Amino acid sequence: MASSQLIVLFSSLLLLSLAFPSIYASENVTTKAPEKKTEVVVEGIVYCQSCEHTGTWSLSGAKPIPSAKVSVICKDHKDRVNFYKVFVTNENGYFYSPLEGFKMDNSLLDHPLQGCHVKLVSSPVANCSLLTNVNYGLYGSPLRYEDKRLVGKNYEAVIYATGPLAFRPSHCPFTTHN
Repeated sequence: MASSQLIVLFSSLLLLSLAFPSIYASENVTTKAPEKKTEVVVEGIVYCQSCEHTGTWSLSGAKPIPSAKVSVICKDHKDRVNFYKVFVTNENGYFYSPLEGFKMDNSLLDHPLQGCHVKLVSSPVANCSLLTNVNYGLYGSPLRYEDKRLVGKNYEAVIYATGPLAFRPSHCPFTTHN
């Protein structure tokens, strides 16, 4: 092959590689793997405490409250609120609360176990809407780490538990004790 033919051939290959880079890309090119997203989640259950146990922390005979509202509040190590959101329970009184947007500026000082808590907000059940302090639902129930995780291909959720929490009836029938 003459040198002029080689120049034309190489020029043609160069133009093709610029026009269609994926065809001529090296097999050794590495693509960046998608980052694994780790999310913090809080879960718990909200009940209506039975009249016979009002004034105690007992949930014996309690019934789950669907559509109850709880708030998750997180504060940083300087006691500033850096996360607040209200979540609604499902038909079984259960809430699963992904803390989307929660950030730990300092992984030791701003950890969810130290900085986050759950409070009762409201109950849709008219005759069971008074707040109780069962498991500190009135002032802020702390989180517990129970070594529970959901793991997917590019997703991981670290799940913390709280409560159970409870509202109490606004009116209980008067009972006499002999």
